[in-house]
Amino acid sequence: MPTLRAALLQSQGRPGSVPANLELLDAEAARAAAAGAGLLVAPELFLTGYGVGEALPRLAREARDAEAEVDRIAARHRIALACGLPEEDGGALYNAARLTGPDGRPLARYRKTHLWGPYEHTWFTPGDTALVQARLHGLTVGLLICYDVEFPEMVRAHALAGTDLLLVPTALPAPGRFIAETLVPARAFESQLHIAYANRTGHEGGFDFVGLSTLAGPAGHPGPRAGAAPELLVGDVDTDALAASRTANTYLADRRPGLYPADRQDALPGQEAPAP
Repeated sequence: MPTLRAALLQSQGRPGSVPANLELLDAEAARAAAAGAGLLVAPELFLTGYGVGEALPRLAREARDAEAEVDRIAARHRIALACGLPEEDGGALYNAARLTGPDGRPLARYRKTHLWGPYEHTWFTPGDTALVQARLHGLTVGLLICYDVEFPEMVRAHALAGTDLLLVPTALPAPGRFIAETLVPARAFESQLHIAYANRTGHEGGFDFVGLSTLAGPAGHPGPRAGAAPELLVGDVDTDALAASRTANTYLADRRPGLYPADRQDALPGQEAPAP
């Protein structure tokens, strides 16, 4: 299997300006393609900004109109793009991510299923589809958004469905360093896949984003990691190493699904589930 070079855009963009963020995405897609990348992953809500509050409904409409330009950017630079944006549908607002192929063809769209904190619960409706995948450069690629990856069930579901590379546009604030530094690499190791975790950076709307974007791999070794400043992080998704690690680490093969209790609130550890 071929190796895919992936680029992670760690950036604040320009909160509140869809045109400015499209311009930045175009420039960074050109840089990533020049570095040999076949995929660029931008942060959560990149097209509009994250902490823009009351402007989100208006910006969601602008982002919808901008989707065609995102597709043109992907085709212009022959690079796949994963980009976060708000999405309005039926009067509800979703925190979404969209994947476009290197030919400019839309491949997948995902709505964040686990909302984080009062801010997101104020503005967004949770999505109800946990597993979204697409084929890209010979790999099965999946999508989650930020807080979703902190739920092991979500990542394991992707692993069991055959996801090789999990794209995670992110807006992780500074108190969550542990998430980027420890939890995300652990998720990649325990579920035997690659995770492209692309975070925001800078101060915005009361949030201080930690940066620390990373391309975590299944072998448990530290992958490329950004610092706190804006950065275009480039790393390789080594598919040969992925296959070797899945052979050496047999977590998925050694699972005993019939042994584990169902995910039920009435069957907590130490309690007996009521008879059906």
